[in-house]
Amino acid sequence: MSKPLENAPEPRSSKKLARPSQNLAKRVRDVLVSFGGEAHRALVIEQVARSLGHDVRQIPDELQAALIHSFEENWRDERRRAAYGFHLPFGEGSHRWGVRTVH
Repeated sequence: MSKPLENAPEPRSSKKLARPSQNLAKRVRDVLVSFGGEAHRALVIEQVARSLGHDVRQIPDELQAALIHSFEENWRDERRRAAYGFHLPFGEGSHRWGVRTVH
């Protein structure tokens, strides 16, 4: 049983990448709110990766793709877009992500 304990960090890293899209969307939203409502997607990805314990100089491609997919999936769905407040301040194709907060 000592073998799985020795390899514990690897499964943990895999779990971080396998999180559901809504959890990633919430993390993206939290980062955008912390940056005042909008930021370049590269900065958002870097901050989420940091919060998950990754070295931001070597962010896994899978995590980057999952975060981009999560934002785009939620931005394109009208109901989820309203729930998360995601928007593209400079329009479709822009890498500037934003969130509208309702208080």
